[in-house]
This record gives sequence, structure tokens and C-alpha cells, in this order.
Amino acid sequence: MRPFVYERAASADDALQMHNDGAFYLGGGTNLVDLMRLGVENPARLVDVSHLPYDEIELRPDGSLLIGAAVSNSALAADRTVRESHPMLAQAVLAGASGQIRNLATVGGNLLQRTRCSYFQDTDKPCNKRDPGSGCPAREGEHHNLAILGHSEACVATHPSDMAVALAALDATVHVLGRDGERTIPLRELHRLPGNEPQRDTVLENGDLITAVEVPPLDIPSRYRKVRERASFAFALVSIAAALDVEGGTVRDVRIALGGVAHKPWRARRAEEALRGAPAVGEEFQRAAEAELDRAEPLRDNAYKVPLARNLIVRTLTDLGEQS
Repeated sequence: MRPFVYERAASADDALQMHNDGAFYLGGGTNLVDLMRLGVENPARLVDVSHLPYDEIELRPDGSLLIGAAVSNSALAADRTVRESHPMLAQAVLAGASGQIRNLATVGGNLLQRTRCSYFQDTDKPCNKRDPGSGCPAREGEHHNLAILGHSEACVATHPSDMAVALAALDATVHVLGRDGERTIPLRELHRLPGNEPQRDTVLENGDLITAVEVPPLDIPSRYRKVRERASFAFALVSIAAALDVEGGTVRDVRIALGGVAHKPWRARRAEEALRGAPAVGEEFQRAAEAELDRAEPLRDNAYKVPLARNLIVRTLTDLGEQS
């Protein structure tokens, strides 16, 4: 690990002033510090924002939630309002990492964690995300847990966050403070597909600070389900955040987001469009899943994710339909 300057920000404006080229914001550090130890990230300065006043969860009169970026993952999952009003969000957080990591990890940091692709983490190997233009050995190498949707010749990595998948299904909005002031970004637009610039995970500008995540109310049954290679401490092979509203046997509304399949949380818009107004039955759920996955482009060793994702969509929607 290379030497760096550590500074603690006393305010958000203070953090913006401290952040310059070569600087990184530090929240819980559960991902950033690991990458520093591996030599993947080499910040010249760490600006500690973990003590800024963004550690509250506010229930608003309309039923929406404003979740501060410094709220720990453990506090988010344990919050009674979150568990009761947005169960898929609590379930997604609990599906990620260990209890010790959740105690440190923050909401803002969770959204910004970087891929777990083994080539990205190995500085002896080429990687377009770490060293643009060096190549993507994962395409012909080890890729069984990498992307089947939205990838490019430059990168086939997947986004690792469970929480972000649930927030994508919930139509959450990210509050950002930058040098030009405050703005909001729909979470579905925060993360990027790799294209020719896989080194850019998000649309954030240099120095932008996430201050909160706003989650609209949700009053229909929802669920987060994750398929992984072992029961704990494993990233998703495929995951789903889904909500389903059925009235008189017909789908009135549906939300579906997938994890473990793309460079960003994948909102399954084609499947949603196919289901609205359709009978809430297994055949329609399967038809919708196939409409979404028709665009999949699996690699040599990850084609199994296509039927896995299809079956996960059908099973989860069937379970939710039984609750409606």
C-alpha cells in the first residue's frame, strides 16, 4: 500500500474542497481499503466523510424514505420502517457480506463498490477497467460469474451490490452534492454499462459526494432473492428484486431488477411491459422472462445464467402472486 494523506471532513463543503485529483472519499472503507491493499487503487489522499451528518433514515409524510449516505448497512436492514414498508430492501442488504462488514459499510459506499472480477483485482493481469486499453482477458478466460447482458468487447464485469438491485426496482433517486451544487440522479441512471469506457462505473463527476438515497413508497408485495455458490459471503450468480400487484387475477403493476447479470443493476423493462395487464400465471411469467432474456449474450462458460435468471423470475413472481 502506497503512502497517502488522510483528512477528516468537518462538513460537506469541507469534503468538496479537500477532494482533488488523486483523492478518494472514505466511508466504511470495506471495498476501497481492500483495493488499496491489492494495489488496484492508489489514492494520494483519503477524505473521511463517515462523520458527516448523513446517518439518519427519515420517513416522510408520503411514505417515502430519505436514507442518509452514511447510514450503515446494518442500521438500514434493522430499521423497522424499512423492514415493514420496503422488505425487499432489507432482504437485499442482509443478503450481502457478513455482519461485521455490514456494520462498517455505508449506503453511499455500497452503491460505489467496484467489481469483484478477478482480473480487475490482479494487478499482474491486463484489465480495461483498471488500465484502459490493456484488454479484457475475462472474455476468453475465467468468466463463469460475469455478465450476460449489456457487456461489451471492453468489459464483461458485473456490479456486485445487492442493495443497488433492490433500489433499482424501487425507482430510488440518489442525492448528490458537487461543485456546481446539489442534484438528483435516478438510481437506474447512476451506474453505466461498460461500452468503450469500462473504467467509469457511474455518471458521477470528479468530487461528487453522495449524500442520500430517496426511496418512493411501495405498498405491494416485494421480495429479494439471491442465488449464489454458497450460503453466505458470496456474490450473486443471479439475483432478483421484484414487486407484484395483482387485482382480479391480472397484473396491475410489476417491478423487476436483476443482479449478477450486467455491469449495473439490470431493470427488466421488457419483462415488466409484457406482464402489465396480463394474467398473473406461470405461463405469462415465463413468457415475460424470455422476452427480457432474448437479448442475453452469454459467453463460453456462463450460459447457465440464462435459464437460472428465467427460473428465478418465474419462481419469485409466482410466490409474490400468491401473496396478492
